[in-house]
Amino acid sequence: MNSAHTLLVDLSRVQFAMTALFHFLFVPLTLGLSAMLAIMESVYVMTGKEIWREITKFWGILFGINFAMGVATGITMEFQFGTNWAYYSQYVGDIFGAPLAVEGLMAFFLEATLIGIFFFGWNRLSKLSHLTVTWFIAIASNMSALWILIANGWMQHPVGSYFDFRTMRMEVKSFVDMFFNPVAQAKFVHTISAGYVTGALFVLGISSLYLLQKRHVEFAKRSIVVAAAFGLASALSVVVLGDESGYLTGVNQHMKIAAIEAMWNTEKPPASFTIFGIPNLKTHTTKYEVSIPYLLGLIATRSLNEPVLGINQLVDIAKKRIKNGIPAYIALKKLQKNPNDTSAQQTLKKHSNDLGYALLLKRFTNNPATATSQQIQQAADSTIPNVPVLFWAFRFMVGLGMFFIGLFTLALFFTTMRNFSQRWFLVLAVIAIPLPWIAAELGWIVAEYGRQPWVIDGVLPTFLGVSSTSTSQLITTVTGFAVFYTALAIVEIYLMVKYIRLGPVQETTRKEIT
Repeated sequence: MNSAHTLLVDLSRVQFAMTALFHFLFVPLTLGLSAMLAIMESVYVMTGKEIWREITKFWGILFGINFAMGVATGITMEFQFGTNWAYYSQYVGDIFGAPLAVEGLMAFFLEATLIGIFFFGWNRLSKLSHLTVTWFIAIASNMSALWILIANGWMQHPVGSYFDFRTMRMEVKSFVDMFFNPVAQAKFVHTISAGYVTGALFVLGISSLYLLQKRHVEFAKRSIVVAAAFGLASALSVVVLGDESGYLTGVNQHMKIAAIEAMWNTEKPPASFTIFGIPNLKTHTTKYEVSIPYLLGLIATRSLNEPVLGINQLVDIAKKRIKNGIPAYIALKKLQKNPNDTSAQQTLKKHSNDLGYALLLKRFTNNPATATSQQIQQAADSTIPNVPVLFWAFRFMVGLGMFFIGLFTLALFFTTMRNFSQRWFLVLAVIAIPLPWIAAELGWIVAEYGRQPWVIDGVLPTFLGVSSTSTSQLITTVTGFAVFYTALAIVEIYLMVKYIRLGPVQETTRKEIT
């Protein structure tokens, strides 16, 4: 692969990463606030107290702003599959396109319609009818995320599909297997739980700000009660469901789990979990390790006698799979000339599971069939992702998760004691507002960066999925997106700050509150 193509791949990845990470700034808050709106309005319907109506309407305004920005940024991200990743889209379009299409319908039609009814139906619908709409918004938001994560989960663990040499594409074999992909389902529940934490901490932080300013006090106290209970349950769920996600990663993506732990060589089971260390990608060593015995083995294998394979051993396995995939590549070339070649069909079928590994050679030679031992070694080494980035991203993410549990535990304790005057805690809650977004972005870095060099794990290398665009075009679009998204960020922050400063539409009198 020449330097021009390398730059093309890097720019395509940078652009998609930038747009995806920016889009995901809006997704978790949408998920979290939608669920909390449903809870708050349920309290309003059950108690009849007008303050809960004001609470729901206020957080609903912030939810609406965030939702609109999320839709705007999601459009550009999805179009990139066709503009920057044309071969990828052609290769997996029949599989990947279906869940994206369903998600688009839900986001643009179902959710948007329901949100319109939410805002304009307060005085037109009965309390119960409006509450039903709000709950449907929460459900639709989660279902929208589900379809995206089914698509992403398939990229991590491509089940329910097969490669058709006649079309040169991946085809659906079982939509049921694809839908119930354990990786996708684990990612879904883990991601929405993280979104709930984001929404809860957002409500907790803004409400704490009001208490510090001695504004909208009764409004803020009630919001904190909901945020504390909902946030603690969500933070605990993130940890539990994250453990399940870690186990499935250990089962299906051995290199990712080894890279996250900077485990260069297989340890005697059960493997230890490294709390601290300084991984070196060049020397394949980790200095100053501080480890907890047995913990990684229990998380990744749920056993005491099953090993967690090390990076170096996984490279050796990759080398064998590359060699085993070369006959499949040769057979595929023959079938492109003569689709009726039965001998080539049998060879391809026999070695098809390793065809993707043979394609890794395309980065180092134009003809994988004649690859040298050195090129095979280079291709095998290319399966190692950036270990230091994954190692630290994962640990900061986990550390923030533990912090959220502690913060919401304190919040629930103070609300139970009816103590809303702990200034240090209120300040901490305000400062902590951006932390769930940082944790969520780190989680996506671990998930996506850890999959490299694959755009579809074990099937299609990332460098083969790009479009035949020019580097100048990509530089222009990357710059354009950076400017556009910066403008959107300014608009988002301006609108959020504006309505947070305004506070609830009106204060409820003390008589109405009691």
